[in-house]
Amino acid sequence: GNLLKDMLPAARFAENVEIRPRSGLRVEYALILPGQGEQQVLLPIDAKFPQEDYQRLQQAREQGNNQEAELNLKQLERRLKAEAKDIHDKYICPPYSTDFGVMYLPSEGLFAEALNLPGLADELQRKYRVCIAGPTTLAALVNSLQLGFRTLAVQKRTDEVWRLLATVKQDLAGLSAALEKNAKKLEEAQSSLANAGKYVNKLSRRLKSVESLDLDSEKKSADTELPIEEENDN
Repeated sequence: GNLLKDMLPAARFAENVEIRPRSGLRVEYALILPGQGEQQVLLPIDAKFPQEDYQRLQQAREQGNNQEAELNLKQLERRLKAEAKDIHDKYICPPYSTDFGVMYLPSEGLFAEALNLPGLADELQRKYRVCIAGPTTLAALVNSLQLGFRTLAVQKRTDEVWRLLATVKQDLAGLSAALEKNAKKLEEAQSSLANAGKYVNKLSRRLKSVESLDLDSEKKSADTELPIEEENDN
């Protein structure tokens, strides 16, 4: 538990968790892994420490009793197989869990004894889908999973970026079409304004022509009225 707490955020593992629904069977720890979609998958980790069997083995070796040591080693092997079967039957149940579990041996010496037993690790994996791990091995496993979490997070963010880019691309296409449409309208408006300006100039010229006609008429009227005034004076 301390190892997991030191290496993983609280959201990545669960303690004393029921993996098989409504079974009442709770594994000591389980790593929380991403599954299909929003579903999560649990990797069961159960600590086993057959302390008495291991101590008897150590004492027999210290006393130089090879026969007793061999018997205790066989007993340790049977105990580890029984513990692996227990983990398999209780906690490995896809799709709620991974298709394998971890038997944690919290002593490097015990872990070394398990690895040295010929064919034991392979049999536990093949027959019971259980991997054995000591403190160092479990730390390496957790580090590998952390890397997987980060890779998955980056992949998810990459998918989000690609979706955002696709959306922006669509928006840019719509904006380009809108700008093109507005440019055409602006061009039409400019053309209309230019035509209106021509009409204004044309009307201005006609108004000036009318004003010129009015001035000419007034001048002619003035010229025709002058002799009459002189004649009256005479």
